[in-house]
Amino acid sequence: MPQKTETIHLLLLDPSQNDAEQVVSLLRNAGRATRAHRVTSPEDLQDALGSGTWDLMLIRDAEQEPSPEDALDQIRRQDKDLPAILMAAGEDGERRSAVMERGAQDAVPFDNSTLLRQVIDRELANLGERRQRRSLSGHLRDAEQRCHLLLESSKDAIAYINDGLHVYANQSYLELLGYEDPDDLLALPVLDTLDSGSQQHFKEAMKQFREGEEPQEPLTVTIERPDGETIEVTAELSAATYDGEPCIQIVARPVQDSAELAEKLREISSKDVLTGLYNRHHLMDTLSQTIARVQKDGSDAALAYIALDEFVHKKTQIGISGADLVIGDMAGLIAACAREDQVVARLSDDAFCILGPQDTVESMKEVAETLRKRVEDHLFDVSGRTLQLTVSIGIAAITENAPQAEDLVGRAHTAADEVRQQEGHEAGNGINVHEPQLQSQGSADGTADAIQQALDNDQFRLLFQPIINLRGEGEEHYEAFVRMLDEHGKEVSPYDFLPPGGPVNTAAKIDRWVVLQTIKQLASHRSKGHETRLFLNVTAETVQDQTFPSWLGVALKAARLPGDSLIFQIAERDATTYLKQARDFCGALRELHCSLSITHFGGALNPFNTLKHLDVDYVKLDGSYTDEIQKNEESRQTVKEMIQTLHQQGRLTVMPLVESASVLATIWQAGVNYIQGYYLQAPTPDMDYDFGEGD
Repeated sequence: MPQKTETIHLLLLDPSQNDAEQVVSLLRNAGRATRAHRVTSPEDLQDALGSGTWDLMLIRDAEQEPSPEDALDQIRRQDKDLPAILMAAGEDGERRSAVMERGAQDAVPFDNSTLLRQVIDRELANLGERRQRRSLSGHLRDAEQRCHLLLESSKDAIAYINDGLHVYANQSYLELLGYEDPDDLLALPVLDTLDSGSQQHFKEAMKQFREGEEPQEPLTVTIERPDGETIEVTAELSAATYDGEPCIQIVARPVQDSAELAEKLREISSKDVLTGLYNRHHLMDTLSQTIARVQKDGSDAALAYIALDEFVHKKTQIGISGADLVIGDMAGLIAACAREDQVVARLSDDAFCILGPQDTVESMKEVAETLRKRVEDHLFDVSGRTLQLTVSIGIAAITENAPQAEDLVGRAHTAADEVRQQEGHEAGNGINVHEPQLQSQGSADGTADAIQQALDNDQFRLLFQPIINLRGEGEEHYEAFVRMLDEHGKEVSPYDFLPPGGPVNTAAKIDRWVVLQTIKQLASHRSKGHETRLFLNVTAETVQDQTFPSWLGVALKAARLPGDSLIFQIAERDATTYLKQARDFCGALRELHCSLSITHFGGALNPFNTLKHLDVDYVKLDGSYTDEIQKNEESRQTVKEMIQTLHQQGRLTVMPLVESASVLATIWQAGVNYIQGYYLQAPTPDMDYDFGEGD
């Protein structure tokens, strides 16, 4: 499924309409769906702040009403969590300090678009974290209330202690210790409830907690009740919080004859039956605890994912029983190489893990290299038959920025898979460390070479997604997409490799390849009796290419394909940036009888202004509207009014990214002509969608 990005609701304070449009284009080119409002007066700002939720305010440092200072004061007076960035005339440390004192998050030179984009990304990320923290705080309060209710009704005896004193105890705990009134137990030292023989044992456990370690096994202690009766219990201790303060939770259970059996069952549930190593469930639990500890104290830890190379193929040769012998032997090798403080687990048929709670990446690499060499040199005996194996090991560091346990295992797994991409390790038998990738624009020259190589080596693929007429006309429309096989053999959009401003002509080359291949496939498809029409996307480079229309005319003539079978789509941001060239482009394609469409419509400050200059038949709304139309009545009304205006202008409307049936009724009521999305069908290599018969 395609990934969704949240729409950015932007306030702009800038005396220049053109400069404001430039900022909106900057965000859209960075892949952010944007809803922008340009403030034109102090009253307009006050109304905007009071009538909606905004994500960002960009303020041009210029003479205007309201002034930058007044705008910042207004945000502060209304107590809005609205990050504001001043777009300054140049580098000025004093000015930057002054506006930040006033409440701005930063001041950035307006002409430094790269730095402006980076600061915007930072502030939006920070805003997201603050909103998430507020949301989680609410969830935490709710969870604490539910937890308190569960504690009160629990049959287990549960208490919380702080500095050795009871600060809370549920009814079961009171009954176990022989108290009726909770006030008699609160502030009572835990040691006073134990007999003399258990007190030293309990003190040692408290010392472990002070040193940052939780006891791995429950304590067995003897409670001495006020009436003199003694009860032997097991006490499970764990770190917790109560009323926002760190404390220790005690779960006390009377020792029964079944305690030993329960312990055995617990041990069995955490072990892999075949190897005797820990199983996946135990590893994930321990990994989650390790991640939490590392994030709390900033210590080091590491995870190694051990993949058996080509084991699935070898398993077919030696059979299931032989494979079990090899897995058992392999488990012994791994356990022998791991240190006592490391956790060794079997993850799947052909994968193991070593979790090093105290390891750095370098110390884990040493263990991994010892293991890799030992496996390479080992001769596995399978019923008198000798088998040799190798392993590919991926290592992931566990840091304060570590993701959840499943994602961390995924990092190590990916690193292990990437061993086979290293020179000399095509069959595996190597070690690779996961390295977090920074987002970058990449090298234009390298990008151009990679795309040209893909073109030369036929590494491009066409995919087609149906576009359905909601009014039951029975038309057959598809949109054509291009995918390129990257270095890992995965399908990606080649346009994603193109950084802004370069490489020159590379996008135009891709466009021409797509158009030519589409014409060939469409001509063949229509020869079978279909009246199919295709939407084709073209980039800004093609819009500016004055030779493209004549080239297209030759291609259509050679394929004997009518021009009205193609609908060329121009992105709104490209049409706004190159308005004159887009107008000429549309005019030239009209002479070939081709239709035109605007895509990602509605993101510009004044989207209808662009349509005044372009003769287009279709308007495809920005995909963010599909998400917003489901959220509230205000968004639905905005979309409905936009569609009505487009229809009054004689243009057909398309709503993309329709991914569920729930949104269809809303889209129908809004009056949209066409829909497109994964709810209908994902892009596929063939034009095989069943459009059915029209009414």
